[in-house]
Amino acid sequence: MIALKDILYKATLNAVVGSTGIHVHAVNFDSRKVEKNHLFVAIRGLVADGHDYIETAIKKGAISVVCESMPKKLVDGVTYVEVDNTSKALAIIASNFYKNPSENLRLVGVTGTNGKTTVTSLLYQLFKKAGYKVGLLSTVKIMVDEVEYKATHTTPDSLTINKYLSEMNAEGVEFCFMEVSSHGIHQFRTEGLRFEGGIFTNLSHDHLDYHKTFAEYRDVKKKFFDKLSSQAFALVNIDDKNGLVMLQNSQAKKYTYALKQYADYKTQILENQFGGLLLKVNDSEVWTRLIGNFNAYNVLAIYATAELLGLEKVEILRLISGLESVSGRFQYVISDEKITAIVDYAHTPDALKNVLETINSIRTKNEELITVVGCGGDRDKIKRPKMGHISSALSTKVIFTSDNPRSEKPEDILNEIEAGVEPQNFKKTLTIEDRKQAIKTACQMAQANDIILIAGKGHETYQEIKGERYDFDDLKIVKEFLKQLQK
Repeated sequence: MIALKDILYKATLNAVVGSTGIHVHAVNFDSRKVEKNHLFVAIRGLVADGHDYIETAIKKGAISVVCESMPKKLVDGVTYVEVDNTSKALAIIASNFYKNPSENLRLVGVTGTNGKTTVTSLLYQLFKKAGYKVGLLSTVKIMVDEVEYKATHTTPDSLTINKYLSEMNAEGVEFCFMEVSSHGIHQFRTEGLRFEGGIFTNLSHDHLDYHKTFAEYRDVKKKFFDKLSSQAFALVNIDDKNGLVMLQNSQAKKYTYALKQYADYKTQILENQFGGLLLKVNDSEVWTRLIGNFNAYNVLAIYATAELLGLEKVEILRLISGLESVSGRFQYVISDEKITAIVDYAHTPDALKNVLETINSIRTKNEELITVVGCGGDRDKIKRPKMGHISSALSTKVIFTSDNPRSEKPEDILNEIEAGVEPQNFKKTLTIEDRKQAIKTACQMAQANDIILIAGKGHETYQEIKGERYDFDDLKIVKEFLKQLQK
């Protein structure tokens, strides 16, 4: 229970009708969850407008309402607060309601198209191995030190973020690593949080169904760095031309990392094989079980962040050598027939290209590279032909299949993927709508020493079709089919 005036602290208010001295028991933006003495924040969403549910929330017991426009009919005993942007106000309110938990731990945000999950998850691993209590907010899972919770969004809503940060405070968590998505930034979910650092991994084609243009997508990412304080650090990958853009106007202490040019933190790949990478990080060598050029960037970002947070260089290198791959990120199994199956979350053109180029740089070219790939429904359609072009150009055989078709017809998605295949690559391709059958076919096509890449879903353990989620785990399914081949 907390006074309304206290949870409105730092929120910009246009008008208030009623008393701010009342006490609020909980905050909600979903009218279905409202109970007696709750504060209801009316959010204008993509599907529904919370302003249409103000009356419902009050009938369920809301004692106060935060909105962007006052209702025509005001109810006695209810305090109405008008603001310009309720999403932004919700984030500030949530932070205040949970007693500003981000100020009591060392919070680092990671943003970029690819690598967010890997970097945050490996930083969590590394700091746990170093003996600290650590928190994690990622696409794969949420960790409050040892306790695991299921993740539903890359960046949760601001109430959920602050709830988990508050739990971390209660558990004595010192460091927290958090994925910061473009949606999360644009919808003000991270407003009011105090970050000790921000990391930029890279920027490539993604989410243009939401942001409309690449420039808008880039500029939304940049807002995260614009808001960092002068006490925070900003660490950016300058092999990506957008890295320096992120640093423009940022008040944070600026650091860079790169493989291809001079930077504050630099690495060189000495060995690259399915067993892992041998890297020279600045002046020191380190072996990691992670694979591929893209993971060399991830390891470098982890090394730099750990050093900026105060860990000793020798200790960081020792800990990096013991890190394990993240669920659904270049996870692989090798069958008794010496068939290698790799499951990876690559669902953007750039991520798919990185994974395929990594495999091609390691393999001998005497074996087949069979790729199983699709694209999600109700998402960015522009990338579909690009995914078809990249997979068919960089694989010896490709099976186009369903990903999460959601409300779209799978055959429409597949037609758009196929449109990107160049004529000389037609003969490499095969289309099987059923994902399980596509994986089975890839296993049946494979011979000894061949490589199967199953891309797009990674850690996901479901397939979303027509509003329903069905159990579906790429890694589990490919293991089953490879085992059947042994019989």
